Amino acid sequence: MSKYSVFDRPYKIGNVEIKNRFVVIPMTMGGLAYDEEGGFSENLIHYFELRAQGGFGLIIPGAAATDYHVDPYSALGPNVNTNEHWREKAKELVDRVHAAGAKIFCQLTMGLGRNYPGLPGPSENPVWRNPDQKSPEMTTEQIKQKIADLVDGAVVAKQCGYDGVEIHAMHWGYLLDQMAMAFYNRRTDEYGGSLENRLRCAKEIVEGIHEKCGRDFPVGMRLGLKTYIKDYDKATLDGKEEVGRTLEEGVEISRLLEQYGYDFLDTDTGTYDSFYYACPPMYNPQGFMIPLAAAAKKVVKIPVIAGGRMQDYDLAAEAIEKGEIDAVGLGRPSLADPEYPNKVIAGEVERVRPCIGCNMGCFRRCVETGEPVSCAVNPQAGRETIMALKPADGDKKVVVVGGGVGGMEAARTAALRGYRVTLFEKSDHLGGHIVEAGAHSFKKEIAKLNAWYQNELKHLNVDIKMEHEPCINCIKKQQPDAIVLATGSSVSAPPIPGLDKTVDSLEAIDHPEKLGQKVVIIGGGLVGCEIALDEANHGKDVTVVEALDDIMAAGGAGAPYPNKQMITDLFAAKGVKVFTHTKLVEVKDEGAVVEKADGTKETLAADTVVSAMGFRPTPNLKEEWAQLNVPMYEIGDATGAGTILKAIWDGYDVANSI
Repeated sequence: MSKYSVFDRPYKIGNVEIKNRFVVIPMTMGGLAYDEEGGFSENLIHYFELRAQGGFGLIIPGAAATDYHVDPYSALGPNVNTNEHWREKAKELVDRVHAAGAKIFCQLTMGLGRNYPGLPGPSENPVWRNPDQKSPEMTTEQIKQKIADLVDGAVVAKQCGYDGVEIHAMHWGYLLDQMAMAFYNRRTDEYGGSLENRLRCAKEIVEGIHEKCGRDFPVGMRLGLKTYIKDYDKATLDGKEEVGRTLEEGVEISRLLEQYGYDFLDTDTGTYDSFYYACPPMYNPQGFMIPLAAAAKKVVKIPVIAGGRMQDYDLAAEAIEKGEIDAVGLGRPSLADPEYPNKVIAGEVERVRPCIGCNMGCFRRCVETGEPVSCAVNPQAGRETIMALKPADGDKKVVVVGGGVGGMEAARTAALRGYRVTLFEKSDHLGGHIVEAGAHSFKKEIAKLNAWYQNELKHLNVDIKMEHEPCINCIKKQQPDAIVLATGSSVSAPPIPGLDKTVDSLEAIDHPEKLGQKVVIIGGGLVGCEIALDEANHGKDVTVVEALDDIMAAGGAGAPYPNKQMITDLFAAKGVKVFTHTKLVEVKDEGAVVEKADGTKETLAADTVVSAMGFRPTPNLKEEWAQLNVPMYEIGDATGAGTILKAIWDGYDVANSI
């Protein structure tokens, strides 16, 4: 019996049996979610249908609005209580998920509060990241109206065929979370003061749903067990300066919610103020949620789902076996691989495409830029109906030049379509720059992604020619119908005096033993900052120098907010010094000579100066090979240094269009 068979055990939420221990936990889906009339789009319905087919036992889509009396607008789209078309499409979603073998719960929200401008909260509080704006205080009557609307929304959900509801949300600092925390809730009526009063909304919600929907209709709570905040818009790494919810209070809330009649807890951490715990990047370790969820599980008998960096199937299986949690909640990993449960339960864990915790395709697109949710490592995620794999256009031979992540994705996609594929790689290994990226102690998922690609190419019988930089005659012999140039990039080396005395970024990652105790890193982009973090983790004296006005802002897109927020706080905790508006003018034996915005110069003493000033496209032979009269496509860094998302998406898009 596989050690992963523990995931295949059914369990009950109320009287509803869930076939296994894998849950798609709620995520904001952005523009993917609704059609023009406010019903679920075919894109979204098919998205969840695929995850049900992929083996998830329970699916909980993102929050649906219920209040149509108090909030001046909804940031979550149409209202379940007022939109008949939403109900029609919800029934279709439910039917198709059920047909695929999964259960589905509807997540219903009371509101978003101070997380968004103009929305009321329990007390007047500054709006997240807009301290000059205040969230107005609700009246007692408005609170009661919101509760009534949410209860009515549960009735609608039951009528649509949902198997239960989850209440959104005593987590992420949303309205119900604000009501429950003394930091945000300074009311003096029956909804403020004691913990029981601050939980009165949650109590009246579940009682109202039981009254109107019956006790056999399951109701759960999305619960943040600890908030990790020390002030408005300020997180605390270790939680020692907590002003929001301590784990001890989170555990007591768990006990009370069960007492009130809740049938399950869907647990995580953080708020918008501490986004790197709410949507944890790769700098947070896998499984950090387990001991927190286990503390709640000790005081309740109802099922506890744990979400947030939970894709390590070994840690999750052990936690379920030990009774520390009942189920594993996967949001971003379900984006990366809709077949995650089927693969793990079958013991084929090497076939699982890993989420890398980059937050580029999910959080950044959906929360920061307003685009539909997707995934850096899965170009089809959230776009399955419009980016479906096309059937082969005849019997074609495709040559891919370059075995980095973009080239491997192009080769994989072309082979999946049924084409004969040959991949040329000039080095003795595949992966390109993700080899260096995966070398960091906090980015092991990148190394897993590299291994996944190589395993998939093997399964697809891609002909890989290592240590082979093809010439025009080599290409002619292949008789290709299409050539994909994925030649990648090399480190940028601007003409700065003494730059030859530096260690470039790739060498610094490959050979950390070459770096001394006192390290100055030139370049505060993602690469430079992650080198700085790794060196600081090893007790080094580290300084980062950035010419722009902020770190992790280079390359146009910059870094997603949770990643940048966490790096900034880690730097402060580990004593990493940061100079912005500062440029390198010379490297001397004693260190780096830099010029500040006011024109003054300073020598930063260093044992080692690391040059992390970006990358430039590696020259390729596109012009020379044009005489072959074969269609050629440049992808990834070959068109300009970019992100892992750009490389993978380019590889998929090009190979799917050949």
